[in-house]
Amino acid sequence: MIRLSGVSRTFDGRSGRVEALRGIDLEVAEGEFVAVVGRSGCGKSTLLRLVAGLLPVTAGEVTVGGTPIIRPRRDVAMLFQRPALLPWRTVLDNVLLPVEIFGWKRAKHHDRARQLLEVAGLAGFEKRLPHELSGGMQQRVALCRSLIGEPRVMLMDEPFSALDALTREELSGELQRIHMETSATVVFVTHSIDEAVLLADRVVVLSPRPGRIRSIVDVTIPRPRTLGRNAHLADVARVSADLHELLMEKDMPVAAEDR
Repeated sequence: MIRLSGVSRTFDGRSGRVEALRGIDLEVAEGEFVAVVGRSGCGKSTLLRLVAGLLPVTAGEVTVGGTPIIRPRRDVAMLFQRPALLPWRTVLDNVLLPVEIFGWKRAKHHDRARQLLEVAGLAGFEKRLPHELSGGMQQRVALCRSLIGEPRVMLMDEPFSALDALTREELSGELQRIHMETSATVVFVTHSIDEAVLLADRVVVLSPRPGRIRSIVDVTIPRPRTLGRNAHLADVARVSADLHELLMEKDMPVAAEDR
């Protein structure tokens, strides 16, 4: 579904060129949930923006379904850290916003919007305004909005980072359930190792800048996964410990010919 082949990205900084990503080779299968972890500044968000078509690659190629990504596409949705709901629109109208932007038929997507809100636990809140919702509920609305066009790919850039621990855990469970029901392909950036293990089929570990793939760890814990008592806490902790060790490892020196 998603393929990154030899992808690199550099930026022009005040003190010269900054290499954010170098030589990324990654494939994400259809319906797979892949999490990306790494230290701050390692290029996680940049990687998502390259897949979304929001940034061009400096080298290499990004394809979705075999088609090169050169600009944003309707079948690739992105969810950011903040829900960015329009305060004057109701919950239902916020979910339907992409329908208006892309000129889709509202009647065709109206039932879909209500179905998504029900899946997200927001049935009965369709006519509420954003300020009447908690932060976690607002992010659920944003998630429904990103799913309204039935995207083939969901890109999520730390969508729960601004929430408290209990709300994050609750929304992680909701996202896991929605993913299992919709079978969307998901690439999820997070700073939380436990969150990555709880949600993902595989976890991609990036090295410090320039971001390179240090390791890819398979997560074989049965779904649905929870962190409750007598659940998957020990399994999540074991895989998280392995990932933590990978993140703490010092980088190997870069060979002269690679500089």
